[in-house]
Amino acid sequence: MPERRPLRTWRTPWAARCGTTPPSPRRACGGDYGANIGKVLLATYGDDVKIRAKAMAAAGSDARMNGCGLPVVIVSGSGNQGLTASLPVVEYAKELGADWETTLRAVLVSDLITIHLKAEIGRLSAYCGAVSAGCGSGAGIAWLYGREKEPQALLKDVSHTIVNALAVDSGIVCDGAKASCAAKIASAVDAGLLGFYMYQNGQQFRGGDGIISKGVEETIRNIGLLATQGMRETDREILDIMTTRC
Repeated sequence: MPERRPLRTWRTPWAARCGTTPPSPRRACGGDYGANIGKVLLATYGDDVKIRAKAMAAAGSDARMNGCGLPVVIVSGSGNQGLTASLPVVEYAKELGADWETTLRAVLVSDLITIHLKAEIGRLSAYCGAVSAGCGSGAGIAWLYGREKEPQALLKDVSHTIVNALAVDSGIVCDGAKASCAAKIASAVDAGLLGFYMYQNGQQFRGGDGIISKGVEETIRNIGLLATQGMRETDREILDIMTTRC
């Protein structure tokens, strides 16, 4: 965990993401972009922090995928992953009254875990990268809640959040950049949150539950194999459907 490192060298670009809600989600919530997933979530389920966390990330994607020209910060080569890895964490930080530095550290945890997960998947895959970012945001939120714990206890919180989240949403396919990315982002953030709340309530998925292995790194490697090897034919089929049938 990055608790012992000075933050002065990290103020850009992370700092821009850790204050108020950035322009693209705000514009999406007040405008009409794509399927308006962020607005639908807020209108249907209310503004509890768990809903806001999903809605802000989805709204950013609503705007970005449907013509809004405002900039976003990229993580793992993706603006959508940048939104997904940061906005849910920022919403929870605001809910907890966390200061700027604590918020920055939590977003950094989320970003680093997102990058670590995506490194196993590779640059291009039929595996949706938002799953990694949703998992990362769940881990960043786990860090926020457990930051006062002993390092080993905090590591357990973060590790089990990752494993639980990967067990839920791994397998969502990438079929290009378009409006439905926002809905996939909402699902990925929900999986990250469920993974966190599961472990807080003494529940977890264990090695042998499907593609889950004992240990977080072994599970991450399994996901990498699923994405790089198992989904090769899926990738070809998606491209064929998109180019010949749609």
